[in-house]
Amino acid sequence: MSRTTAAADAFPPGDWEELVTTAMLGTDRRAPAGAGPSPGGPSALLDAAAAATVRRRAGLRPARAAERPEPAPADPRPVLPAAAVRRLATLLTDRPGTSGGGRRGTAPDLMELLPQWLAAANARGFAPPPAVLPALLDAARGRTDLRPAGLRFAGPRALWLARLNPDWRFALRAVPGGAPELSPQDGDGVRRLWQEGLFAERVALLTALRSREPAAARELLAATWSTERAEDRLMFLDSLRDGIGPDDETFLEQALADRSRTVRATAAELLSALPGSALAQRMAVRAGACVAVDRTRDIPAITVEAPHECDAGMERDGVVAKAPAGRGERSWWFGQLVESAPLGSWSRRLGGRTPREIVALPVADGWQSELHAAWCRAAVRQRDAAWSRALLGEPSAPEAGGPGAVSLAERAQLLGLLASAERAEWVAGFIEKHGLSEAFQLLGVCAVPWAAPVGRAVVDALNIARDAGSYPWSFSGVMGLAERCLDPSEAARLDALLAVPDEPEDASPGAGSYWSEAFQRLVSTLRLRASMLAELTPPAP
Repeated sequence: MSRTTAAADAFPPGDWEELVTTAMLGTDRRAPAGAGPSPGGPSALLDAAAAATVRRRAGLRPARAAERPEPAPADPRPVLPAAAVRRLATLLTDRPGTSGGGRRGTAPDLMELLPQWLAAANARGFAPPPAVLPALLDAARGRTDLRPAGLRFAGPRALWLARLNPDWRFALRAVPGGAPELSPQDGDGVRRLWQEGLFAERVALLTALRSREPAAARELLAATWSTERAEDRLMFLDSLRDGIGPDDETFLEQALADRSRTVRATAAELLSALPGSALAQRMAVRAGACVAVDRTRDIPAITVEAPHECDAGMERDGVVAKAPAGRGERSWWFGQLVESAPLGSWSRRLGGRTPREIVALPVADGWQSELHAAWCRAAVRQRDAAWSRALLGEPSAPEAGGPGAVSLAERAQLLGLLASAERAEWVAGFIEKHGLSEAFQLLGVCAVPWAAPVGRAVVDALNIARDAGSYPWSFSGVMGLAERCLDPSEAARLDALLAVPDEPEDASPGAGSYWSEAFQRLVSTLRLRASMLAELTPPAP
């Protein structure tokens, strides 16, 4: 009898748990069943485990065969050119280098170029080869900024894969196509999915339906509104933001009485974006009662009398009564009233003045910052370009950003309301006057590739910083943006900056070589981007 057969006889088939317990305790503390303590105990235990494993596997009955999945849908788009396929594979396999300060070398950062490559491929209507879809989904899983363009490029086959692999389920939540394709005319199918689907499927369904049939989406939401959880109501309500119109007012007015404070606040915000809504008119009356023009002064000035209380009507209309720590209650209430009032009402209230004339008026008693900041939020909410221009002021104004902008973030939001050409001219003027130290957020809202005025202003400002003898690390953020956003045709104009400059006596040691290296990386990245675009452009027949 072999040793394995003897060990198997010592452990009947039903004693798998006994084997596990003995292994966990150790054969020194617990002798194997049917054998006393001996030096061969560990070997006997392992032999018995091997034999029991064979028995367990041999005794398994085959499970019922799973249904074969439906074939992946066809992708009718043209396939990428071969050179572009190779480039995409390189971009997807690149790994970011060491972060932080110090030298980055002259090699382009390929991972930062992937979003731009995806945008270009989508603009040209290409489909990816199936072999790259897993790597593309993995990249989108790790970087949320890649998901919109990445999943659009991946197409319907990515959703097919996402239903088979739990690691890629984010794709079903991230795009409207994650929900089954249902026609608005398929009323029963839409209602069934809305009532029985997973939350992500319901959000995708509502978003897709809203883009095609706004009224049908709103009615679908209203049918189950009272039974939804507060956090779900908030997400569903936010889906009405795109394409909001007067027809949504009745539903949003009802949401003002919601039991959730955040839902009420969101409904009020959406209503205030409709200048003709009843809520906006109520806010106009309240805000107008707080602001007037004092004509008794030598120069007319705006005076402010902030509300002394937050009554029930104000709270119902979305005004949050409790001020944040360090903020005065009256100024807190006042700001909320002004940002929710229609901007068109101020011309009537303040003597028929234009937005630019209103913003230019002095504001008494230190209320200018609060008033202008609220007007900034109102301009962004109501997407009013005229008020945006007035609040931005001239880019060359002594105070960076103009009379009404109180923060870089607000300036960037106001710029987003202007046409791309006007936006570029304003940002270029700002850089020429104030330099690059405050321009990073403003550059982020400029169309890519940057228009010629922005590109020239950035390169000139970097050149001035180089000549000043400082290290380039202070401008690493702007330099990174330039690598991704400068027009590739600017590469030839930058050749003159590649040489190591003569360093002035008061320059930082070695700064010239660091700048040369940074400009070499910029030029090589621009040329790589030009090659990427050329690879995505098939030759003319």
